[in-house]
Amino acid sequence: MKSENIIKNKSYQFAVRIVNLYKFLIEDKKEFVLSKQLLRSGTSIGANVREAEHAESKADFVHKLSIALKEANETEYWLDLLKGTSYLNNSEYISIQDDIKEILKLLTSIIKTSKQK
Repeated sequence: MKSENIIKNKSYQFAVRIVNLYKFLIEDKKEFVLSKQLLRSGTSIGANVREAEHAESKADFVHKLSIALKEANETEYWLDLLKGTSYLNNSEYISIQDDIKEILKLLTSIIKTSKQK
């Protein structure tokens, strides 16, 4: 029986949240530049995790997850910037910040473990 792929599920759910946040930012806040950057990096995390599922080798797997990690780090930057410029209030920021922190930790752990094997 195949075990649940936690990073796959969490990165997908995060991407859904990012798309919804993007819609909120452009419709309610009329913010179009930072939100587009957030949309690109925030949805790219899950796309790279999905690519890693069918990696051609362990090195390819680590490489694809490393790209996902870079995208997650960039996403955290855009979220910080949106908070710092008051496009996100504190409760909105904390809610999604917890998710990206968890994804960053998971990706870092998976990459580290994969490199050790």
